[in-house]
Order: sequence, then structure tokens, then C-alpha cells
Amino acid sequence: MELRYTGVSLGYQGKKALIDVEIRLKAGQRLALVGPNGAGKSTLIKSMLGQSEILGGTAIIPPRDVIGYVPQSGDLDPDFPVSVQQVVMMGRYRSLGWWRPVRKADRQAVAEALDQVGLTDKARNRFGTLSGGQRQRVLLARAIVAQPQLLLLDEPFNGVDAVSQDAIVTVLRDLSAAGTALVLSTHDLAVARDLADLICLLNGRQFAVGTPGETLTASSLRPVYAHRALDLADGRLVLVDP
Repeated sequence: MELRYTGVSLGYQGKKALIDVEIRLKAGQRLALVGPNGAGKSTLIKSMLGQSEILGGTAIIPPRDVIGYVPQSGDLDPDFPVSVQQVVMMGRYRSLGWWRPVRKADRQAVAEALDQVGLTDKARNRFGTLSGGQRQRVLLARAIVAQPQLLLLDEPFNGVDAVSQDAIVTVLRDLSAAGTALVLSTHDLAVARDLADLICLLNGRQFAVGTPGETLTASSLRPVYAHRALDLADGRLVLVDP
């Protein structure tokens, strides 16, 4: 598995939303996309799914059938009467097909995915009755049940409680250790620093890409966040409005 963008511009209906993208990701690596709202983080992820346009440069993207995706907000109506188990089974439809019966192997894969995210005991619960953090873990299970080579996560920690965040981080570390490449967008600089191998700083264009030590510095972050001040005391990275 290799993901590579060289001099790439991205956008919608011919209008550029993000330029100068230069990234290369190999199997097992974790890439965090960092930048303010509207920076182009979702646009970059959507380009890997064929949902935003590549308007320039060269992009090498794995086939869609080896890519998993966890959306920024649940794409399921919480009021829809579907169980947790049924939501995760949706991740098997690509290989199962709509016309074939569920196999024993599919049920086992769903059980294993729920165990990975720590929700085995919620398998028969209605999806809408879960907390926001639990629903996000279910959507993660839905993505990983197909065993993707590349997993994309758009703001996976937004509105997630500490227990669910820890559970998600553990799963992501395990997946990358097994060879799955990860791309996630986040506003949380501490999460980016602690989880990612590589950081890509974006705000309409790519400002930098490199290790956390190379990119999560005051000099690198200030231009990305419109020169807002940064408090780096005690090893923390805190953005402060001027």
C-alpha cells in the first residue's frame, strides 16, 4: 500500500480549495492532518475517496475497495431502528454483496470488530441509544470489519468522551502495528503529537509535512493559524487568540 501526492491541487467543480500537497504514506504509517476550520483537511480526505477533484499534480491512491472511512459525523440517523451489530455488518456489504446471505465468517468478523472497539456487550442495542463516543466506536468498527489497507478518519475525536477516545487510540495503534496506514484529521494538537508518525499542516495550502517534532513548533504553527500566539509551556501546545 502506498499513498502519494506530488504537487497536487484539490477542489470542487474546478475551483481550488487546497494546493501544494506533497505527501507520501506507506503501510503502517499514521498521518495527521492539522489546521483550522476550512483549511482543506476534509477536502484532502475526500480526494482519497473520489469525492473531491484532483485539479493538478500527480496522485497515487490505493483502490477504493481497500480503503476504509470513518466520517466526521455519523451518516446514520440515530432514530433509525438498526442495531449496533447491523451497523457494523454494513461494512461487510462490499465483499458480501446485497444479494448474498450473511455467512458465518461475516458474523465472526463483526464480533471481532466490536471486541476491538470494546462494545461486544452493546451488539444488540439500538445504535441511536448509544452515547456519541460509543456511536463513533461503532462507525470505526464498521470501517475496520472489512480489513482495509488504508483507513481515513475525519475528526474522529470530536464530541468523544475520554473513555471512547482512549479506546479509539488503542485500536488505531493496533491497526497500524498490523500494517494498516492511517490518515486522520484533528484539531487536537496533543492527539496529533502523540498518535501520528507524520503531521501535515494545512490552511488552503500545505505549509509543512514531517514528524511531530519537526512540525508542531511555534514557528511552523503560527502561519497556519493566522499568527495566533502559541503557549508551549510544560510541553503543551495551546492556541491563544491575540
